[in-house]
Amino acid sequence: MKRRVTIPEKQYAGYIFDLDGTLVDSMPVHHRAWLYALRKHGAPQEAFGWDEFVAHGGMAAPDIVEALNQKYGLNMDPQTVAAEKRARYDYILETQELRVIYETLGFAIMLYRQGIPMAIGTGSVRQGALNTMKSAGIEQLFDIIVTPDDVPPGRGKPCPDIFLLAAEKMGVNPADCVVFEDAQPGLEAAKAAGMDSVLVETRRPFDLDY
Repeated sequence: MKRRVTIPEKQYAGYIFDLDGTLVDSMPVHHRAWLYALRKHGAPQEAFGWDEFVAHGGMAAPDIVEALNQKYGLNMDPQTVAAEKRARYDYILETQELRVIYETLGFAIMLYRQGIPMAIGTGSVRQGALNTMKSAGIEQLFDIIVTPDDVPPGRGKPCPDIFLLAAEKMGVNPADCVVFEDAQPGLEAAKAAGMDSVLVETRRPFDLDY
């Protein structure tokens, strides 16, 4: 099977990992939760298919709702829909454990054992990120977790703020950091932060009949 990520040979002073789709194979669960919340609040059936969902990966949930409102001519309340999506995601996690992405997680474990600075920079809100990490059994691996809760509203990915704050918390110059990401908004955020980036391949679920 084709590898999902190629680990860079270059050594960096700090390593930043996105969470969903990069360390944990949680994207299909997020997608199911999104579809539930969007349909409940009047989004059309064609809205937010898998490819559109992946294109918005890493963005803060309210920002995604705003983008969908604009595209589909809707008037959904961003905070209400985001809260509905988070609640549905947490509900699904009560019945299943998330799988890790071994190629990136194995590398992160190696960095952890060597004491090399690393952080998570995610588009999920803090509690959602912690729930994901707990479900996947990696909650003890990262001391630094930066989420949209830690930056001004509207400054999540593709803005660089989350990654810049992660570098600051690690005590590392942004230019000496690399970001592992699975989605275009995160790759754009890394570039805007002056950081190198590594793409983690997103794999389409076998069954999208939710």
